[in-house]
Amino acid sequence: MSVSVALIEKGGSGRKFWRLAMDGRSLILVRYSGERPENRYYVAIAQFLSKVGVRVPEIHFHDDLEGLILMEDAGHDDLRSHCDAPWFERRALYERTLDQALILHTRAHLVPDRPSLQQEFNAPLYRWEQDYFIQHCLQRHFGLTDEAINAHLNRDYLVTIADRLAAEPRCLVHRDFQSQNVIIRGGQICLIDFQGLRPGLAQYDLASLLLDPYVNLSAPEREELLAHYLSGLHGAGYQEAADFRAVYDLCAMQRLMQALGAYGKLGYVDGKYDFLEHISIAMPRLIEILQRISEMQKLADLLQSLPLNLNSHAQI
Repeated sequence: MSVSVALIEKGGSGRKFWRLAMDGRSLILVRYSGERPENRYYVAIAQFLSKVGVRVPEIHFHDDLEGLILMEDAGHDDLRSHCDAPWFERRALYERTLDQALILHTRAHLVPDRPSLQQEFNAPLYRWEQDYFIQHCLQRHFGLTDEAINAHLNRDYLVTIADRLAAEPRCLVHRDFQSQNVIIRGGQICLIDFQGLRPGLAQYDLASLLLDPYVNLSAPEREELLAHYLSGLHGAGYQEAADFRAVYDLCAMQRLMQALGAYGKLGYVDGKYDFLEHISIAMPRLIEILQRISEMQKLADLLQSLPLNLNSHAQI
């Protein structure tokens, strides 16, 4: 038997991936450590999602003691790789992706015997995302002082946002629902990197996909996709709930703050400098959202004044 092994460079999850090709068949080998507990949840969550009806890679072997997983190779054709395709092609792929999200958001929380999941989205977690952004993006990347931040940021209102979102009814959400975690296989959608699955708000997943810093969807395209999701959720002729958009904007703020914090942390703390390049893309999207939240206007003004072409490595 002839076997070829190729390392797959992937993200910041603390896992290692290899593609194994043998006798015309391809498999993915994953090695993980116990440093990030969520990585141990992957297999049980994959089996749970498959039972729910969400398409995920099939697990062939798992050794929890050694931290090894052997699973189906869903391919390397992710949603991001289609970012330059005509809109009618991308729209079809995004709509199929949102159809998978609908299955997750409407069915998964109804299934008994859930596997172990990460901490639910509650007020402390939302506040952690906000602090993550302040620490690793505003302070570490842009070098802002507490005084400069506090002059433009109403921290009490951030607490109010966290409490409001925590009070909303929850479903199960992917938590990192972005283009690189959506694989296209034979025209169908397969989700990966779902080990962060937890109770949360559907709008958080929607904002993760539609405001994904790795791709560029125009405002009209985002509106079309939101309409597709809502029509699938409520049926044709739906009326958008009065507070749906307000909750979506708050979730979008949270998600973009989390992403910007992650880029700063991965770049400066973990030495993965390529992630710093995404700050200049994600920041204008956060500003756009903040400008729709009246109490966050002063923060939007501060962010607009920051140099997006900052020499990132200079502050390491």
